[in-house]
Amino acid sequence: MTGAPAVPRATIRLQFSKEFTFDQATGLAPYFAALGVSHVYASPFLLARSGSTHGYDITDHARFNPEIGDEASFDRFVAALHEHGIGLILDFVPNHMGVGASDNPWWLDVLEWGPASPFAQFFDIDWEPADPRMHGKVLLPFLGDHYGAVLERGELQLKFDAERGAFSVWYWSHRLPVAVRNYPRLLRAARDMLGDEGAALDALIAAFAGLGNAPKSVQRQATVHREAEELRAQLAATVAGSPAVADAIGRAVAAVNGTTGRPDSFHDLHRLLEEQHYRIAFWRVAADEINYRRFFDINDLAGLRIERPELFELAHRLVFRLIGEGKLQGIRLDHIDGLFDPVEYCERLQDRAAYLTLNVGASALDPPGVRLKQPFYVVVEKILAHHEALRADWPVAGTTGYEFMNLVGGLFVDPAAEEAMTRTYHGFIRREVDFEKMVVETKRKVMLSSLSSELHVLASQIHRLAQESWNTRDFTFTGIRRALVDVAACLPVYRTYVTAERVVEEDRRYLDWAVARARKLAVAADASVYDFLHGVLTTDLAREQEGTGRGRHGYKPADVVAIAMKFQQFTGPVMAKSLEDTVFYRYFRLVALNEVGGEPSRWGTSPSAFHHVNQERLKRFPFNLLATATHDHKRGEDTRARICVLSEMPELWEQRVRRWQRMNRFKKREIEGLAAPGRNDEYMLYQTLVGAWPLDLGWPSGEGLKDFCERICAYMTKAVREAKVRSSWTAPNADYEDALTRFVQGVLDPERSATFLAELMDLLETVAPVGALNGLSQTLLKLTAPGVPDIYQGTDFWDLSLVDPDNRRPVDYAARHKALADEPEVARLVDGWRDGRIKQFVVARTLDLRKREAALFAAGEYRPVEAVGEHAERVVAFLRRAGDAFALVVAPRLTLPLMQGVAAPLPPAERWGDTALMLPELPEGAAPADVFTGRTVGLPSDGRLPLAELLDRFPLALLHGPTG
Repeated sequence: MTGAPAVPRATIRLQFSKEFTFDQATGLAPYFAALGVSHVYASPFLLARSGSTHGYDITDHARFNPEIGDEASFDRFVAALHEHGIGLILDFVPNHMGVGASDNPWWLDVLEWGPASPFAQFFDIDWEPADPRMHGKVLLPFLGDHYGAVLERGELQLKFDAERGAFSVWYWSHRLPVAVRNYPRLLRAARDMLGDEGAALDALIAAFAGLGNAPKSVQRQATVHREAEELRAQLAATVAGSPAVADAIGRAVAAVNGTTGRPDSFHDLHRLLEEQHYRIAFWRVAADEINYRRFFDINDLAGLRIERPELFELAHRLVFRLIGEGKLQGIRLDHIDGLFDPVEYCERLQDRAAYLTLNVGASALDPPGVRLKQPFYVVVEKILAHHEALRADWPVAGTTGYEFMNLVGGLFVDPAAEEAMTRTYHGFIRREVDFEKMVVETKRKVMLSSLSSELHVLASQIHRLAQESWNTRDFTFTGIRRALVDVAACLPVYRTYVTAERVVEEDRRYLDWAVARARKLAVAADASVYDFLHGVLTTDLAREQEGTGRGRHGYKPADVVAIAMKFQQFTGPVMAKSLEDTVFYRYFRLVALNEVGGEPSRWGTSPSAFHHVNQERLKRFPFNLLATATHDHKRGEDTRARICVLSEMPELWEQRVRRWQRMNRFKKREIEGLAAPGRNDEYMLYQTLVGAWPLDLGWPSGEGLKDFCERICAYMTKAVREAKVRSSWTAPNADYEDALTRFVQGVLDPERSATFLAELMDLLETVAPVGALNGLSQTLLKLTAPGVPDIYQGTDFWDLSLVDPDNRRPVDYAARHKALADEPEVARLVDGWRDGRIKQFVVARTLDLRKREAALFAAGEYRPVEAVGEHAERVVAFLRRAGDAFALVVAPRLTLPLMQGVAAPLPPAERWGDTALMLPELPEGAAPADVFTGRTVGLPSDGRLPLAELLDRFPLALLHGPTG
């Protein structure tokens, strides 16, 4: 029996780094147990780039990250978790690895041996790009300036590693191995400087020359690699034993490196670099010429071909061992949409896990009848459109919960305010914004800029395919590229999942829509290219014609399918870079809606829609993660909950922001004829200040204001760079960013902006308590809805964070542990709500009930409960039931009208008026207890439960009816 449950009940996400290690987490196991979680959900802890703050830049899947801890400290961590009945889920990265620098042995081998490296097929590299000069080479866009300038400044340095007997060119931290075929020439240069003492080099020169190019067979490649390593060891020994040889090699290396100020002296180094299996280039070249798939547009994260069986096994060695040893109970798969065939990958993962978990055995900690549908708990990071559902045939427990984050958050957006809030936004920025048009246009720009190289590669492949048939050979590369941009821009989802074996109706519908819309928007005279693309992307052209071995019109079926599946890997990054990383920083109607997985054009969530989605999740993916905050959220869960309150006061909000714009206009600068900051950025700033203002911040000039101002300045700088309108990451506009920073500092200066800050504080007196109640309701709904609630580190107290790195600040666990150990009265929690203990109380009490009634929450019936009366629309309620056991969940929403003049997140009971819940039939004689107040609640005979009586002492209710 394992010491941890196989089925998660609730998780806590931890961000590991050199500042937060296994040893530190080990001491927190008692707190996590007391809080009520069943699993720690860990950020990647395999070997990553030194100093990584996130762990997604893995350089070796088979080793622990020593900055986080070694295997011994990991084992102590797991032992502590198991001692408290807690399991472990790992965030695993199958899509890409960190490359560049000098720490990825697979990548360095590829640079040294080129296509002949046994690891060359692990990376998604196009070894035959359109430019014939790049055949057999990989572009390395890591230089900080143009190649020639870097070369002539002497920043590229050939070096000899005497301990390894190896030559490499270094560019600061980047090591570029020299191919062994070049060793003879370098050693001959040293030999020519020696007399008899150089004889020891003769045999080595001949031996290196005899290696030749590595063969294609992996077995023979391994043999040649060993021979090369043996020769390097001999060279190292020779150098160690002969100072004269060492000196000669040093002088030969110096001669190759050239002399700064003498451009002609760099010819030898340039020639050497030109003969390598790589071409080093200015980083700006990447967008147009890079020939390896990246994670989005990040040059030092190279895409993996995890579909290759040998890579699959090597990349999962450590993970599989940990599963087999019972130390790992689940996996979260990062960026599943980047994979060539996500379903096939998940099937293979579950097959291997099935064998491994047989050795571990069942867990005694799983309640009877609560079982996964698959052998192992796997969730995928997958962003779903509002009209899209996770495919039923995926062998996973669900997603990481982005869709729930937006679903539940939408409950606190007033549906009646959409028109007014839209009018206020457009009026403030003095223009109207068509969100859908903005998304399509941004997708086009992203494809033609930061992802133009990926676009070029895909268009080239389609153009080559077109030449296979006389029906399509007249389609030009330019025409295909233009049409490809049109179709990808109009695709309404991140990607489809077409393979050689399947084209489901859902995928065909998305592709039909994209092609039809692209054709409608196209300016091309000949629209037949769109029909050709439709046939490729749906794989219709791959349908084999009887007896020919060819598809329709003579195409090779394998070529058609490969292109269709490559297209799918392309559209995910296009959508992510356009929507999440650009449009979300340009469109600010209500920024609480600009969240990962969200669609800001959709205004809120109705209770009926919320209930429907919950019921579907219970049927299809009952162990789907439920998130309200993540390591990559745009705003913290309570930041969003507070900003949502603005939708309940559209008229007052409009008055305030218009006044603020007038009173702060003189704090702006003019840059190139435009105000800095612009009105759009200013509008976002005001919402941000409302949402993120710390509850413990002194006023008007108390402790914490300086720190808050620095956080907001850093956030706004990142935001305008992401927006790519007046500044960007690739071309920072220092003048604009300076003006923006000065504006933020000015509006947060108590002396210069006393009136503005007084009005902001006045607004927050109203908004903050309502936002806190929203946050409490959101928490309760997450903890009780069908699925597995996930608590992001630190969010057991208030989470008023912004985007990373703001949301990855250290967590004060000592304060949290101390608070949890105390048992204050409910009234004290309500009165002292600003310290966050009330939220922790809701988490701990609810998770305690989930632990006691695990089967009820894992598989129990979900039934919406109707509200009636004056404020029926201001509450969400539902019943979870299994047999005689039940839990009634009651969470207020849209409570601003009930909270006028109230300083705590508890509406006066009388303001609920005649609002009541109409309870379904419950077990006869049931007298459930409220887990928050502890009191027994009598159930009325007519089934009408007044909220004025239920919510008089605490703002939420969770009634638990005992079994039997």
